[in-house]
Amino acid sequence: MSSEDAAADPRPDEPRAITDPTVMRALAHPVRTALIELLSVLDTLTATQASELLGESPANCAFHLRTLAKYGFAEEAGGGRGRERPWKATTRDISITTDQPDAQAAMAADTLTRMWFERWVERARRMFAPNSSLPGWERASGWQRSAVFITPQETLELRQQMSALVKKYEVRTGDPALRPEGALPVEWSVFVAPIPELAELAEKQAREAAGRKSADQETKPETDD
Repeated sequence: MSSEDAAADPRPDEPRAITDPTVMRALAHPVRTALIELLSVLDTLTATQASELLGESPANCAFHLRTLAKYGFAEEAGGGRGRERPWKATTRDISITTDQPDAQAAMAADTLTRMWFERWVERARRMFAPNSSLPGWERASGWQRSAVFITPQETLELRQQMSALVKKYEVRTGDPALRPEGALPVEWSVFVAPIPELAELAEKQAREAAGRKSADQETKPETDD
């Protein structure tokens, strides 16, 4: 996909899939990554507001907002002047995978996804540190881990089901009037992957269980009706 193709708007119900290495490299900048995150939870954002949130200069934030607009991730929301010009996201759902047919795209995707992953992990470390919860969110915030035996297809289906549950709240992101009192932006991160160090043992146990089942069926005596 060319950078021009990447700038095309996806359908509202579909994430924007990024496959162009040039676009991925453009996103792999800490300020642009932070702006992407801000735009994903705010209806509009000015360079001055971004400056206050990120500790960067308004001019630097304005430059990176224009760069995001160049690649189709942001657009002017209308109104305002100069640094008070509001911007909005063109899409709030971006999909990037390292399973790319092009080697350059695969390398760029790996760099970008690792960068985002490290941001999420570091933020989780801060949020779940002692006494870091916001008042009233002590019981609502948290994390959990589950290990289950499922196939790649079942894993994909489960991720899609979980995404569908979260998506019903996304309409509130672009319209503050729809947010109930007390609603805050909540990060919902799901990390899904097989456990490599247990894979060989699990497969061995499955083969042994299948062998025992087959042997039991072969030795089971026949009975007359």
